[in-house]
Amino acid sequence: MSERKALLILHGKQALNEDVRLAVEGKRRQGWDLAVRLTWEAGDALRLVKEAVGMGYRQLIAGGGDGTLRDIAEAMASEFSDISLVLMPLGTANDFARAAGVPLDPAQALELLDSPSSLIDLGEVGGQIFLNMATGGFGSQVTANTSEDLKKILGGAAYLFTGLSRFSELHAAYGELQGPDFHWRGELLALGIGNGRQAGGGHVLCPQALADDGLLDISILPAPQELVGTLKTLLADGFGIDNMFVRARLPWIEIKASEGLYINLDGEPLEGNNLRFSARAKALRVHLPPDSPLLGSTTAINRPG
Repeated sequence: MSERKALLILHGKQALNEDVRLAVEGKRRQGWDLAVRLTWEAGDALRLVKEAVGMGYRQLIAGGGDGTLRDIAEAMASEFSDISLVLMPLGTANDFARAAGVPLDPAQALELLDSPSSLIDLGEVGGQIFLNMATGGFGSQVTANTSEDLKKILGGAAYLFTGLSRFSELHAAYGELQGPDFHWRGELLALGIGNGRQAGGGHVLCPQALADDGLLDISILPAPQELVGTLKTLLADGFGIDNMFVRARLPWIEIKASEGLYINLDGEPLEGNNLRFSARAKALRVHLPPDSPLLGSTTAINRPG
């Protein structure tokens, strides 16, 4: 069996993407046995991952946005941690891929098939997996309510446009967050629990996050008293007022919210009053650039709790 063999799991909306077609053909000319399968509905990612492993594929490619990547990563981590993944970013935001330094050009992304793989972490809450980030508060609502048509026209700027158009509707969420040697409670405007660094089309919420340290980066934006005016400024600056955040790096964190908190897991909605997030260390093998900002050193990290 050839070692230069991989399967591309491609989001169905990208079936006619000519750049993808040319990239696949180019890799085949380099001697790769590269097959393509399309997703169509919920559950396809898990089914295709299982079929790929059954056919002997040890390298998979996720072709799509952050949601497609999350679905494939979850399918791989649940049963097949010994196979590796290449990212082909084809979404609007591509937040994890951008933060990781993965090329956005399909042909360049496929060149990572020839690079070494690294073990990275995944986030987990209530049995659900996220690769990039769980966001809560206003930012997650903006992501969920940004229309597909607007994203086609404006790209990543669509998230900012949606936020600016809806800022007068918002109210702060009250929550209590607790983890090892960490406790915070109050009203929050935005929350990021990151394995990656950015969400919502480029908003950097967890600027120091590493994907291979066994920890989650927590970023809390407390709600200011002048909520509406400050929110408009924050959105216009791309959440640029960095010194307003409360930050921590923890192996797990529990969140309690009296009214329930709306959470977005890489595009997957979740709501609850009492949620526990944890890092699943070294759960996924991924081909990232060797100088990826999301890969840290091999120095041992003291993990509390």
